[in-house]
This record gives sequence, C-alpha cells and structure tokens, in this order.
Amino acid sequence: MADSQVDVRGILGFDPFAPEFHTDPYAHYRELRSGGPLQRTPAGLWLSPSFEMCARILRDPRFGHGDSTLGEDAGPRRLPRRVRSFLVLDPPEHTRLRRLVSRAFTARLIERLRPRVAAIVDELLGQTHGEVDLISSLAHPLPVIVISELLGVPPEDEERFKGWSEALARGLDPDFLVPAEELARRDRAREEFGAYFRELADRRRSSPGDDLLSGLVAIDELSEGDLIATCILLLVAGHETTVNLIANGTLALLRSPDQLAWFRGNLDSATAAVEELLRYDPPVQLSARVALEDAELAGQSIRKGEGVMLLLGAANRDPDVFTDPERLDLTRWVTEAPRHLAFGQGIHFCLGAPLARIEGQVALSALVRRGISPAPGELRYKDNLILRGLAELPVRLA
Repeated sequence: MADSQVDVRGILGFDPFAPEFHTDPYAHYRELRSGGPLQRTPAGLWLSPSFEMCARILRDPRFGHGDSTLGEDAGPRRLPRRVRSFLVLDPPEHTRLRRLVSRAFTARLIERLRPRVAAIVDELLGQTHGEVDLISSLAHPLPVIVISELLGVPPEDEERFKGWSEALARGLDPDFLVPAEELARRDRAREEFGAYFRELADRRRSSPGDDLLSGLVAIDELSEGDLIATCILLLVAGHETTVNLIANGTLALLRSPDQLAWFRGNLDSATAAVEELLRYDPPVQLSARVALEDAELAGQSIRKGEGVMLLLGAANRDPDVFTDPERLDLTRWVTEAPRHLAFGQGIHFCLGAPLARIEGQVALSALVRRGISPAPGELRYKDNLILRGLAELPVRLA
C-alpha cells in the first residue's frame, strides 16, 4: 500500500489498490471514456483512455520524460542521473544511446534465439504434469533463462536475476505508490545488480563471447553508467513483461474456450493470436509523458511540466478503433497488421518487442498443443500498476 498521507485517488483519478481494479481494470477504463479523450484528475494530472490520443502523444516531440515520469503535480519519480536508461531519456541522448544499443541488440541476434526458446519451453513443460502454477513452472523461468543466456550470465546466477527483476519491476511504479520497504528493496537490487554487471562486464572485456553483453562492452561510446542502466532495462523489460504476456494470455484463453479451440486448430497462426492477446490484456498498462512545452490537445491547454498518463490498456479496447473490443478474437489480426499499443509507439517503441513476441508465440503454442485447462485455486495479481500480471495462475496440464 502507498504512503497513507498521499491522496492516490486524487492524483490518479482512481484507486489502483482496490481489489476490483486489480481483478478487472477494464471496467474502470470503460467508465473513464465518458469523460473524453483527455481528462484531468483532481491533483492536476492529465490522463487519456483514447487510442488515438495515446498514439498521438507517444509520437509527439512536444512530450517526453523531462526530469520525471509523471510531472510536477503528480508526485514525480525522479531518477538519479547514473541509473537513467534510454527508456526515460529524451532526444538527443535517447537517440544516441538507443542507436548504440541497437548495434548489439540486432534482429538477427534475436531471431536466432527461437530454437533455443523452443528447447527451454520443452524442457520446462517436460517437468510439469497435472495441476501446477503456470507462473512458477513456465512463465517465470522461461524469460529468466532467455535473458540470462542472452546477456551471458552463468546459469548458477539465474535465480539471483529473478529476485532483482521482481524488485526492479515494482520500482517502475511512481514512488508515491510504492511502500518505503519496497523502495529500499528496489534500490538495493539496483546496487547489487550494478555491482554484479560491472564485474561481469570486466570479464567480457578481457574474454568476450558471442552474447549481448560482450557486444555492449565492445561499444567504446557506451559509458559504464549507460551500460549498467541498459542491462537493468533489458532485465526488467526482457523478463517481467514476458512473464505477464504468457500468464495474461493463458488466462484470457482459458476464459474463452472457443478461442482456445481455434488456436489449437490454427497453430500456424500463433503470430496473429499473440498480437490479439497483447491487445486484450497487455503486460504494460500505462505509460507517462511530461509536456516539454506548452501544448493544446483536444481543446485542452497543457502547460509545460504537466504530466500525462496514457492508459494503454484502455486504448487497446477503444471502441472507436476496435470492433467489439471487449471480446477476445484471435482472428482479428490474421489478415490485418496489428494496431495495438502494447509495445508503445514512436521513438520509445519497445526495443525488446521481437524477443517478447518470440517467447509468447513459442510458449503459448506449446501450452495449447499440450492441452491446458483451469485448475481450482485463487487468482492473485501483483500490486504493480504499470506492469499488470498474476502472482499465481493454477492450471491443469494434460
């Protein structure tokens, strides 16, 4: 729970800790749409549930990250300069760093991981039978193993990654939403992670391999601080979001037996199926921007420094854009190019989207092929606001 002295509802316009919001934020998003494409909370934070408005702001150079993620009036989460990744930087620094990292994080490097992802999934599922928790048996370990191998982390250190990733993912939420002990845990994880990767990077400089970290340390223009911040970003973006994609996607399929049956009969359409699951219940529920200059949108005047919260989960179910948006329809993207905002848009479009897609396609196809059904047990969501995901998902595997 957040600091009791903070008026969370006044800042955000809703209570992210309410059990009903955790269970179904989309019911709240439907109510929000009546307020228009751009609304202001009592504390002065702007928010948008509109697909077109969210997409527009994500592409608009008048909006960026500035010195915080939610603006002056929204209890900003200020990040020390030494730990800011290009995820929360504006041009020209963002452009320079993303271009450097892209030199090592290539499409060829990612695509060659597909057979390895399939092998990991087969190994994990081969150990699982009957009633299991899908999070601990597949959704969690798969991306930990993949991102660890991608970065060149020894297998014996993968369990440490899991703990760091969970702490850092919770830390993505604004500080005023996170209890003091979790903030301390996040900062501790960041320090431990940084120390670990400084040592591992030194080893890669003297003895490089064919992993991503070796590629990153070979880039002379990448400072040590930028390198560590990039590794932290890759850990969180490469792990927690994929956990949520697999778990949220599985739950959506179990709740829509007709779509699960369609998927089972059309495994060659896994690409389209995963895009629809990303739209329907995206791992990243919101993004935030700050007005870098005065701007006018939808007849509203936004002052420089004011924060705008983009409700990506709401945008992905906007009835002005999607036909029957509340219905899971795996055929939606069979003949059309996906038009969701699960990976953002514009200059900050998710660099790891290709890897997340591969892991989602392989894992969900394997589950559907194997045979999966609901099992008795409570569905419990994590407290995270930005990253929406289950803490446990009981299922039965054939």
